[in-house]
Amino acid sequence: MTRELILLRHAHAESAKAGGDDATRALSARGIAEAEDAGAWLREHQALPARVLCSPARRTRQTLERALGEVDPAIEPRIYEATAGGLIALIDEHADAGRLLLVGHNPGFETVVALLTTGQSGDFRGIPPGGIAWIELAGAAEPGAGRLKAFWAP
Repeated sequence: MTRELILLRHAHAESAKAGGDDATRALSARGIAEAEDAGAWLREHQALPARVLCSPARRTRQTLERALGEVDPAIEPRIYEATAGGLIALIDEHADAGRLLLVGHNPGFETVVALLTTGQSGDFRGIPPGGIAWIELAGAAEPGAGRLKAFWAP
């Protein structure tokens, strides 16, 4: 069974303030435009998901809202500060979704893309804010089991 995984990294956020809570940082004006462009790209490429999992961080929720409008995501705390192994476990928990969208953060996202598509953890650097990696998986989410179908950056 072939399934698809789309990783959308949150768009540019406001700079962290000393003593501020990282999870509450909002999108910047640039980030709002990036998120809207990411949504346009997803629609143009008919890459709308069957299921959406989103980090609870404010900037990820805002990215999703600006990209896809009114959707009903599952807010998934395990995406925030996730390791590649944690993300792969989460992806496999949702193997029944034909096309799964995760909205979250680096370095977990760029590492999981590298692992799934090359089998190596350090071969893929550079999912920029608002960037999208679209992966086809044939079976379980295992190192080297995926193929990068498309990559987009604002």
